[in-house]
Amino acid sequence: MQLSRRTLLTMLPASALLAVAAPLRAQAAGRPASTTASTTAFATADRAAEPGANHAALLANTLAIFAGTAESNARPETAAKLAALTATARTRLTALDAAGPGELFKGVALGTSDANLNTSYQYLYEIALATRTPGPDASDLRDNVSVQRRVIDCLVLLHDTYYGDQSKGYYGNWFNWEIGISASVSKTLVLLKDQLAAYKPELTATYLASMDAYLRNGKDGDVDLDSRFHTGANLADITTNRILQGAVTGDDARVVKAVADQLTVYATVDPYNPRHGVTDGFYADGSFIQHDSVAYTGSYGKVLLTRAVQTVKILEGTDYLGNGTGTGSADLVAVVQGWVAEGFAPLIFEGWMMEVVKGRGVSRTATGYTDVAVVVEAVVDLSGHASGADATALAGYVKFVRQTSKAALDPAVFVSPVSVARYADILADTSVPAVDLGDAQSHTAFNAMDKTVHRRPGYAFALARSSDRISKYEYMSGENLMPWFQGDGAHYLYLAGQDQTRSFGIDYYTTVSPYRLAGVTAPVETRRTVPELYGTAWYDNPARGFTSSSESQNTYVYFPRGTNTLSGGARLGAYGAVGLVLGDDVAYAAKQAGELPDDFVAYRNATATKSWFMLDDEIVVLAAGVGDAAGRAVATTLDSRIAAASDAVTVTGRLRDGAGWSGSGTAPGPVAWLRYADAGQGVSVGYVFLDGDGDGDEDRDGGLPTVALDTVARSRRVVRTSNPDTPVTKRVFSLSVEQPAGARRLSMAHALVPNATERQLKAYGAGRGQLSVVANTTRVQAVEHRGLSLLAANTFTPGTHRADAGHRLSIDGAASVILRTARDGTVSVAVSDPTMGRKAVSVTVRGRWLRAVSSDDGVRVRKVPGGTRIDVDTHQVHGRSLTARLR
Repeated sequence: MQLSRRTLLTMLPASALLAVAAPLRAQAAGRPASTTASTTAFATADRAAEPGANHAALLANTLAIFAGTAESNARPETAAKLAALTATARTRLTALDAAGPGELFKGVALGTSDANLNTSYQYLYEIALATRTPGPDASDLRDNVSVQRRVIDCLVLLHDTYYGDQSKGYYGNWFNWEIGISASVSKTLVLLKDQLAAYKPELTATYLASMDAYLRNGKDGDVDLDSRFHTGANLADITTNRILQGAVTGDDARVVKAVADQLTVYATVDPYNPRHGVTDGFYADGSFIQHDSVAYTGSYGKVLLTRAVQTVKILEGTDYLGNGTGTGSADLVAVVQGWVAEGFAPLIFEGWMMEVVKGRGVSRTATGYTDVAVVVEAVVDLSGHASGADATALAGYVKFVRQTSKAALDPAVFVSPVSVARYADILADTSVPAVDLGDAQSHTAFNAMDKTVHRRPGYAFALARSSDRISKYEYMSGENLMPWFQGDGAHYLYLAGQDQTRSFGIDYYTTVSPYRLAGVTAPVETRRTVPELYGTAWYDNPARGFTSSSESQNTYVYFPRGTNTLSGGARLGAYGAVGLVLGDDVAYAAKQAGELPDDFVAYRNATATKSWFMLDDEIVVLAAGVGDAAGRAVATTLDSRIAAASDAVTVTGRLRDGAGWSGSGTAPGPVAWLRYADAGQGVSVGYVFLDGDGDGDEDRDGGLPTVALDTVARSRRVVRTSNPDTPVTKRVFSLSVEQPAGARRLSMAHALVPNATERQLKAYGAGRGQLSVVANTTRVQAVEHRGLSLLAANTFTPGTHRADAGHRLSIDGAASVILRTARDGTVSVAVSDPTMGRKAVSVTVRGRWLRAVSSDDGVRVRKVPGGTRIDVDTHQVHGRSLTARLR
């Protein structure tokens, strides 16, 4: 069962939410609400509920979210969650009792660490939460006035000593001062509202004044929608804090303004007309971007998802979303449903969040299964606010994730006891089938964030790209220390039935060389991390505009974009083609132009033009122009995989002369195929080496592959300074092509064959395969699969390109094209502009004239001498594939 796909990410519900925001903002400012046609339905000048009733509902809803209700907490399924809340509070109280000088909690030193100050406030919130958690079992913490007043006294101490003095605060990470601390304080003020009024009635106002003052990237102590800091998930966090602050103080204007500001987050981003210049948020193709250019669904995206669903729950029973009618709430639910179906579901494979959308989070010890638990809780709650088929589809997806995940989800990790109870209800409902939100065979082109996901029964393939639009990687705060090539065509091949912690996650990045990530072409050199280069977690040079949170730091250190314009591809049904031209990052370009300080270090990349053609049984990878303009040695890693140190890993294969070959080292001659097998995990991957039509000035044999199978032992701290010093030992397999310094450029072609058997690979080697490479140059790369009647091509340069040996398909300029002929003779064509800068792309299909059966808007089909011309309007479609069916 599926939601109405793609339509959920249209602007219709988001526009309605923006219509809600306009009169809310006017009301907060004391102006009359607009009465235009687009906002009349949501006008708030005569809202149904009194502010006091709204505020009471907000407070009750918030308490229910975090502490649960008497009903939810009486359920046996919530017992573990409640026990965890109580145990956490007792641990915090013990640390509070044992604190030494300069500490509020033992081991959490205060005075110079903003992170520790944030942690101290979080610990106080966790204690307060345990005192407000209802339930059937007696607890000495529940409604314990002594403990509550101790928390309040600690709030006073922190404010007086470490937080209240604005001239001494705001050191370190801006996030802690504008979001993190305020989140813990705001929730604590809600939890202890009555006790604060009786014991320290002035403290709430004191804290609100300080929290407003710390919104230094805002305006007049409030949100600034034009600030680069107040965007996406960060804006949702800030406004949620302010909703709670308004509710606890009875400040309706604060609540109204915060709701209006938050609603702007839910509008689909239009990259050609961004509101307030903000490019953070969800895009029409399901992409999610934070920090202006980082693909971030699996980290900030799930934070925003959580916050959006919590907003639905917090505002329930109030009239902030439309005159008490619930219309605005339904629109918000529809928008978030679209995020789940189009943005999250394709990135979750058997309960695991894919690495390509986690930014610096890939270096953390939390697993992809833990990431997905956050998504599951949001979907559980969302299903309770959806209706009809949508509610059933969401509940079915919750069941599907649980059924397919290789790690048991413990609902005790959920934020809300109410969610735990609802999750149990969904699992117990036999009328709801376990069904994915997407098809088992699918191809998702997240071109807005330069990522691609290809799924088949048995595997999923994720590809990370970058460009002058999207960052190559994210490093920050000592996290993801060696990220240099994560956006340069790195791929992740997830095999079904496998515990993905044994193949990916933190241990993959710990033990696999950063220069030899699967799919990467990199110069053979040693790079230094930011702390190794500069002695701090950032490049510190205030005189040249480099501070911990400056735009220069973001641009050149934390998440640099590439300099290449071509990155993207076409999708035709469940098949896809992707092209990428490797380029240097903007830091290297700026350093060469003399725009950066002398002591700033920037690294030069290797060169290559690459394509990935994603079919059923294989992913075909072509590369041309592989080399280095500086003459350095270059390594192209076709694949890297990890296994337990005790696993029986074998690599076997056959040379083109028919001789067998196994083991490691450089192949003694041209290779037909290789097979990696890990008996410990019961998985295998095949590698078929294909003939290709390369450039005349390149080595066209693709070089001889080199197999490495090493035992690697490293600490998880090598990728993140705050990771525990946990040693990891893995068998690390890599398959690469090595070019010595000064070598001619190479072209190479191979196919990845997931779950390959030797028999399957021998069929390729014996020439019985139906796959062939028809072009592999820096101008055009193309493959044909005769069994699928499919021809796919990427072109990279201006001019007319012949994409196949028979010259049936010609393409004008840079483009990505897939052409497939059905059994009834119908020809389907998909065209995409991977540069996102072309106004139009023209494709000619030679042969008899084909008439259009159907076509997308912007596609024109006409007869030309010798064939059919397809003119595609690609202006401002942001890499989206446009299709036509011809006969």
